[in-house]
Amino acid sequence: MADNENKDIDALSGVETTGHTWDGIQELNNPLPRWWLWTFYATIAFSVVYMIIYPAWPGITEASKGLLGWSSRAAFQQEMDAASQMQADRLTQIASLDMAGILANDDLRTFAVAGGQSAYKIYCVQCHGAGAAGGPGYPNLNDDAWIWGGTVEDIQMTLAHGIRYESDDNTRFSMMPAFGQDGILAREEISDVAWYVRQLSDQEADAEAAARGMTIYTENCEACHGASGEGIRELGGPRLNDAIWLYGGSHAEIVQQVIAPKHGVMPGWQERLGETVVKQLTAYVHSLGGGE
Repeated sequence: MADNENKDIDALSGVETTGHTWDGIQELNNPLPRWWLWTFYATIAFSVVYMIIYPAWPGITEASKGLLGWSSRAAFQQEMDAASQMQADRLTQIASLDMAGILANDDLRTFAVAGGQSAYKIYCVQCHGAGAAGGPGYPNLNDDAWIWGGTVEDIQMTLAHGIRYESDDNTRFSMMPAFGQDGILAREEISDVAWYVRQLSDQEADAEAAARGMTIYTENCEACHGASGEGIRELGGPRLNDAIWLYGGSHAEIVQQVIAPKHGVMPGWQERLGETVVKQLTAYVHSLGGGE
């Protein structure tokens, strides 16, 4: 009882005070819970053990290695080595299989498409765009209009050897005559055949001029573009009876193309990138949705 009488008890809370007062405010004597103290002591013990067995102390040239000799850098390198080995195994499979075999294996196809997408972003995006939608003079790879064919084999052939790529003897090659520049057709005849070509693709056309242009088309264009403008893939003759125009489908643009045709060039990638990367690019391009 005497002890309690000597203690300073806060009247409001009934808790003993420490005797310290700041600006009229008394500090209550509320010790930390024992579980909290033991947890705190445990963290101190854990940190001491950690500093002994793991790298912890920085030095001038390197940190302490710890008893275990473990490091996050070494662990990361091990993961990278394992991933590289896995990639090497799959790349070996891709190299040994044809496209049909690659696409028949779901895991291998997924890997090939991912690798092809990475290669596309480096080597193809400059011409065909980030979304492969192309642009004036550069084909859209998402649609079904393929001058040389959109099967897996056709795409692989085009990627490997290019279009009008003179450094490759196996390149795909087609040239449209310069009907106006070389004096093959008169300007009026070119205008008429341009109206007929617009008529083939169901665009607004001068009917009378298109009727005259039909004969000119049959004599000069049908051999490469087909009787109804359906195109001839074996010759690289583009289709003319749809709404897809590489260099524009207005009457003036068609006239200009007939007078002095533009001919794009695509590099052949196999010599530069190797057959395996070309197969991966083929898988990716075919996966875009336009492949047949």
